[in-house]
Amino acid sequence: MSASEHLLIELGTEELPPKSLKALGLAFRDGITTGLAQRELAHGEVEWFASPRRLAVLIRDVSLQAPDRELEVQGPPADKARNEQGEWSPAALGFARKQGVEPEQLELMDTPKGPRLGLRSTVRGAATGACLNDIIHDSIRALPIARRMRWGASRVEFVRPVHWVVAMLGQDSDHGEVLGLATGNTTRGHRFHSQGSITLERPEDYAEALAKARVVASFEQRRAMIREQVEVEASALQAQAVIDPDLLDEVTGLVEWPVALTGNFEQRFLEVPAEALISSMKEHQKYFHLVDAEDRLLPHFITISNIESRDPSQVISGNERVIRPRLSDAAFFFANDKKQTLASRVDDLRSIVFQQQLGTLHDKTRRVSALAGRLAGLLDTPAALAERAGLLSKADLGTEMVLEFADMQGIAGAYYARHDGEDDAVAAALEQQYWPRFAGDRLPQGLTAVALGLADRLDTLVGIFGIGQPPTGSRDPFALRRASLAVLRILVEKELDLDLRDCLALAAAEYADDVIDKQCVTQVLDYMLERFRAWYEEDNIPVEVFRAVSANKPGRPLDIQRRVHAVHAFTQLPEAAALAAANKRVGNILDKLEADHRFAAVDQALLAEPAERDLATKMAQLAMVSAEHLATGAYREALACLAALQGPVDAFFDCVMVNTEDAALRHNRLNLLHNLRGLFLQVADISQLAGLNQAAPA
Repeated sequence: MSASEHLLIELGTEELPPKSLKALGLAFRDGITTGLAQRELAHGEVEWFASPRRLAVLIRDVSLQAPDRELEVQGPPADKARNEQGEWSPAALGFARKQGVEPEQLELMDTPKGPRLGLRSTVRGAATGACLNDIIHDSIRALPIARRMRWGASRVEFVRPVHWVVAMLGQDSDHGEVLGLATGNTTRGHRFHSQGSITLERPEDYAEALAKARVVASFEQRRAMIREQVEVEASALQAQAVIDPDLLDEVTGLVEWPVALTGNFEQRFLEVPAEALISSMKEHQKYFHLVDAEDRLLPHFITISNIESRDPSQVISGNERVIRPRLSDAAFFFANDKKQTLASRVDDLRSIVFQQQLGTLHDKTRRVSALAGRLAGLLDTPAALAERAGLLSKADLGTEMVLEFADMQGIAGAYYARHDGEDDAVAAALEQQYWPRFAGDRLPQGLTAVALGLADRLDTLVGIFGIGQPPTGSRDPFALRRASLAVLRILVEKELDLDLRDCLALAAAEYADDVIDKQCVTQVLDYMLERFRAWYEEDNIPVEVFRAVSANKPGRPLDIQRRVHAVHAFTQLPEAAALAAANKRVGNILDKLEADHRFAAVDQALLAEPAERDLATKMAQLAMVSAEHLATGAYREALACLAALQGPVDAFFDCVMVNTEDAALRHNRLNLLHNLRGLFLQVADISQLAGLNQAAPA
């Protein structure tokens, strides 16, 4: 047998969860390769496979034996190995006993700490065949399976019942039992297009053998085939298929032999909101929808069949029959909902509880309406429109459309508002109030929508914190983390220079005094601004930079963003490290002063040393330049000009004694240092940067 063989592992199952298939396949691959790596078993190229009825890994050129390892264990010093009578000391005897050898088998070793007793031994490398069963079981245990199941009388647990297991190391397929089944070299093809078992002669025959049995085992290959087939079907209609990546992954997890087929539905259904039709096709039937060049929905869909039918028209007809009732329901709901205006539905919200202590959705709507109007005033957009949008913001929750299609919340409201003749800005705000729904999602466009989106989230944040139920650990039932990030994104990315502290205070003012503790505003502000930490970590900005800015307790997210990027740029300057260290030193000196110490203006006549005169002069010059930059919010330029203080600051600390016995000189020098720190604090507390790796990339 050669020094290496190809390795194939396959678990054959009932249909696996399609939404989890890709994650399971990748995790199974990683589990097997990790097991090999832990045993120092080298290997070549790795391929992973995942289809509805199998998880598999093919690894080429797996070493059959890991290299032996030479171990060296050091014991007690040589001069303590024996006593005065030449007998082995307790330390030597204990060390030998621990190693499982006689003291005479120990040897003398030269070490950096001098001669010591020790033991050298050779540890035999792992044999792949002997440990393969353990590797497979470890990989199975590590799979991300939320809920495992048992089947029949077996005590074996897995995500779905397992019917066969392939474990081939070269031609050797006898590797014990896995999930209660003996390993072997037989697999199975397509459930309908293939009959009987398939015997594999070699691991590398796996993909080709299954392809002949109408199974495309590779998840990635199958995914690419589906995409290509869908695009071909769409081009035949001179249309564009909308291929959602998550839907594509899910459909890939549903089929082993993909065949794309195009179906149609009646033109009349296009009068229904496109989002409802798409939801019916996508969520319930796993269809890809088609649009024209203007992005308008077309009365066609593409389905992916798992069989190659002799009569595709029958398959298409069956899918059309299935989707028609779903679209008919959507059309009925839409027509029925329009018989009642959104405004008339607002009163129905009195029966829907938002939160037991915070009242109903009607109570929330009243608060959000008022708050949206006040925020609109700060944004210089009509308050009346924002108040109207706030009043109608949750009215669509009682419509049949939203009750049937939960993801139509807001979207349905926008359609009904336009039907009722509401202002277009109000209608748009009803849909956009929920933007962004997730990381990277689009932001609300109009300022009315911005005011409503901010008001809704700020009301929730203040309310939940105000009743003492902030998020804890992974528990966040009201999605306050997501709400906080959404508010920050809106204010920063749309460049809205609002003071978050003031906005939260406005939100708290809408609650009665006996409902929430209005002192929660500071806690909410700290919580929200702390979300910036992860934001900047994703941008590779050190946390020390954020701490330097947050030390001043700022409340304007847009201003924080500008300061953080300015400080990050400052850290790349050659003077930054020295100035950060100097500011830390200054801070330590000033923090030790008595609480009642009073700072005063620097007395030029008391600047006795040349170094302190130079520093005072340079500070006066740069303070004027810095002030001009700060007046326009140019924080980066302000810090860049202050970097010129490095030389004078270093000279000051080298040549001037701050804590001199002369009280007048000492107080004057403390005043100078206080002014120095103040120059930088106008942007950030750069003493927080002391010790930061200045070699970090910009």
